[in-house]
Amino acid sequence: MGALALAALAVGTGAVPASAAEDGTTSYVALGDSMASGPLIPDITGPVACGRSTHNYPHELAERLGASLRDVTCSGAASKHMTEKQSLSLLDIPMGSAPPQFDALRPDTDLVTLTIGGNDAGLVGIAQKCTTLDPNATPCKEKYNEGGVDQVGLRIAEFAPKLGVVLDSIHQRSPHARVIVTGYGLYIKAGGCWPLQPVLPVDADFLQGSVDRMNAVIAEQSAAHGAEYIDLATPSKGHDSCQAPSDKWVEGYVPTAAAAPLHPNRNGEANYAAVIGAHLQGS
Repeated sequence: MGALALAALAVGTGAVPASAAEDGTTSYVALGDSMASGPLIPDITGPVACGRSTHNYPHELAERLGASLRDVTCSGAASKHMTEKQSLSLLDIPMGSAPPQFDALRPDTDLVTLTIGGNDAGLVGIAQKCTTLDPNATPCKEKYNEGGVDQVGLRIAEFAPKLGVVLDSIHQRSPHARVIVTGYGLYIKAGGCWPLQPVLPVDADFLQGSVDRMNAVIAEQSAAHGAEYIDLATPSKGHDSCQAPSDKWVEGYVPTAAAAPLHPNRNGEANYAAVIGAHLQGS
């Protein structure tokens, strides 16, 4: 039985069998963007501009596993930042750079989680451009489908082979690691909840539909490149940005909890960790 299989048996107990590694701990590296880093969720760790929280899903999962965590997730990260430095800024003020995230990988790494793709497709920026308080406004979906060409769909399709390369490279650098790739959650329910979240019903479906399409690409590429895909949208049903503050896993355009707009809150990050942990435990 491999180190991660043994570690998986300990999910939820806080214990990792001594045989999981020579020093008794699982070596875990977390890669990815702001969905994984948890911007504006207290407390900050690492570069401020990365928006990395001590209560993001990597930290919550590491605690469940009793794992040794190297968390290099960073807001704004795209697939290229796995192998390239990422320029950082905060309120348009330059804040240096973050090293390539792959620098954290080691030959003896046991577990890798990855959440990436949203910035490659520009999904948050698109969502920000779709707000309106005018119920008669032209849906922003039309802007992104001018001439019958789905511009967002093209961006997502272009991301697919990039993800394949990223996954192959993780296996090369950490050949014994179990590689877990998450999708993105449920951000807004079918039909939306205008004006609580200021996007028209058709645009709510367009935006979440784009996230769902991204998730499908992530699942396909994970299966094709030796990684395990974790669906976070299905367990997020009933916890989207339209719900009561106590029920939400993601914040809307105006957060009601300490979290960035259009990003998971602490409750969401903790629940994502629980979903991933249950997958590890059950396999």
